[in-house]
Amino acid sequence: MKIGFFNDWQPGVVKGNHIVDITNALKGVHAHHPQELINVIIEYFDEFKGDIEKLAAKTNGVPLDSVTILPPVPRPEKLICMAVNYLEGENPAMPEIDAFLKASDTVIGDGDTVLLDPECKATIFHHEAELAVVIAKEADHVKQQAAMDYVFGYTGFMDVSARGFNPRGAQSYYQAKSWRTFGPMGPFIVTKDEIPDPHNVNVRLSNNYFKFPGYNTRDMAHKIPECIEFASRIMTLQPGDIISTGTNHQNLGAMQEGDLIVMDIDHIGPLHVKVHDPLAREWPRGIDEAMARRMRGGGTQTAKTFDKSDDKK
Repeated sequence: MKIGFFNDWQPGVVKGNHIVDITNALKGVHAHHPQELINVIIEYFDEFKGDIEKLAAKTNGVPLDSVTILPPVPRPEKLICMAVNYLEGENPAMPEIDAFLKASDTVIGDGDTVLLDPECKATIFHHEAELAVVIAKEADHVKQQAAMDYVFGYTGFMDVSARGFNPRGAQSYYQAKSWRTFGPMGPFIVTKDEIPDPHNVNVRLSNNYFKFPGYNTRDMAHKIPECIEFASRIMTLQPGDIISTGTNHQNLGAMQEGDLIVMDIDHIGPLHVKVHDPLAREWPRGIDEAMARRMRGGGTQTAKTFDKSDDKK
């Protein structure tokens, strides 16, 4: 099931090329804001699922191209991003597991605009396309063997990064990651039953007319169960929390004024974002080869370009 928000924060499920308003299936729910509503849907999904399916079966809904799609988890309590979590190049060393918190008010949705703030004195801005995990229920000191029981579903996440903030020689994740609009998400949550193996999912990215090589989540260094174990050891996760699983850096490129960036993930679908920079800063187009080489550790990698035959949405 694909679940999300549209227009005036109406909850909906996708039915083919349409979306069905499921408000009438959420009996007795009184939420004060959209995040509270999606948290309730996630936490009590087993109770709502039957009514949602019945409503969707008898309702046509409205065409997706006639509505505004909003972020499916608009203000997660915790937005955890895994750091350097892909094996890149020949014979890559296993990175140490690590993560950082990104501000939840970075989140924007499909068709929204990433603002490259003039006050952000970055040396370059990067898009990072990622598969994100949506937590289903409270998770505290969860072991890997049980971790997938705590997954509600998956969505797309673009971890926008501003490079060049290195006070005292260490990267400042706060300055690099948490500017307003630096967290495009969506377009929908796909429940975990519809993605049989989240470690075999193709992630594609294009910027204007340039198509990046794409990658498969099989190259994830620390798999989702380990990420959940790691995160839940440090803090208690709640329904609606997000763990974004990291990116393959062979697909990073500059973001700049006028760009239209499309991230497309198997089963989840495309997320479109525009880019606005009032200063109209410019960088070379295409793959940031300097970053790609650093992440390969001096090795070489043959990139595979995914085509429609790879598409399993």
